[in-house]
Amino acid sequence: MKIMIRWILLFCLSTSLWATSETVHSSIVTYIESKDFTNSVQKEDGVVYGIGADIHLDHSEYRFAYEYGDTNTKQPPLKEDLRTDKLFLKYTYTFQNDLEFNLNYINILNDNIAITDGGKTYGAGIMYHIRKNINTNFTQYCTNYDDFNVYQSDLTINYKMKINGIKVKLTSITKYIKLDEENVNSFTKNAEDEYLTSGLKLHLHYDGYHFGSAVYVGKRAFAIMDDGFKIQHHAMEFDRTYAVGIGKNISDFVLRLQYIYQHATELPVENKNVEVSNIRLLLNYKF
Repeated sequence: MKIMIRWILLFCLSTSLWATSETVHSSIVTYIESKDFTNSVQKEDGVVYGIGADIHLDHSEYRFAYEYGDTNTKQPPLKEDLRTDKLFLKYTYTFQNDLEFNLNYINILNDNIAITDGGKTYGAGIMYHIRKNINTNFTQYCTNYDDFNVYQSDLTINYKMKINGIKVKLTSITKYIKLDEENVNSFTKNAEDEYLTSGLKLHLHYDGYHFGSAVYVGKRAFAIMDDGFKIQHHAMEFDRTYAVGIGKNISDFVLRLQYIYQHATELPVENKNVEVSNIRLLLNYKF
């Protein structure tokens, strides 16, 4: 009950705050996500509640999201279930039509079982529009935990086109991750010092309908995902990810359903062949 009250209050607060601003193409989003773990020795299943906004004012864009997670764990080896609170912020400024600058911030407000509790991420990037339908973005992230740091470099290329009335967007992503261990700890004990992973995304939009898919290959750990709005801060090494989603415009709302599959290794005990299945339902209101 406390979780739902917190979620509803945040939604009402954000609605009242942003609705009074003069905005163009802005939106509010709320989502719920179920998580199921197979072959894990630590986790059973869980649920994530999220709320966010994307506000455009003149040359500036402000994005934020708050996320609460509740995951059932196996006891033993863990002593209690997992509870997390996370805050995501992003600011983008458009200098001119072909150049943008962005700043990112992530704060793990609470994690009751992991040493990454209180971790903070800082990011800065620049996007350049090579042509009207092609742009590239480079963003550098630095995540500070008490016992180690993570440096991540993202290179993204977006290509847009239109085929018989269907809007198509292709995105390629390359992530380079480097771990810097300050203190000996269980989280980075079995992790590699460096990771290189790449992904490809496809989004189709036609007559109010949306279809999206994504695939990531190559190992990664402690990664920043989803354009700075997801952070993998537990000791899991992912080697592949597949995602698919559908959506529909309904008046000023967009309803989306997504499925994400991930294959991983739990690093502390080197438990391999862990599967994580996520089902996410999102409701977006544009104003």
